[in-house]
Amino acid sequence: MMTDVVESSGGLARHDRKASGDPTGAAAARTGTDDSVAAERIGEIRRRIDEIDRTLVALWQERAALSQEVGATRMAAGGTRLVLSREREILERFRTELGADGTQLALLLLRAGRGPL
Repeated sequence: MMTDVVESSGGLARHDRKASGDPTGAAAARTGTDDSVAAERIGEIRRRIDEIDRTLVALWQERAALSQEVGATRMAAGGTRLVLSREREILERFRTELGADGTQLALLLLRAGRGPL
């Protein structure tokens, strides 16, 4: 008899593949549950998450390209490489909306657009 060990509510649980009705344990391995209704719902949610991730990646790339264009335009006109007041504004906006994680996200976005300092 084969068993799987999967994470469940912060701990590990053993699942008997034979008893679950899924001899390969494939459904449980993909979703973390043997319940077919829950597994289907998890699949639906994950498909939506994947759509959001694709959108986020595309927006990230667009934002970085636009930010690079702003910097190049500013420098070509004799301006500075960075405008720190603008960066502080962006950091504050993300911190206000998302907390400490927002600050980290904003720092990554800024770096993607201007490169490392």
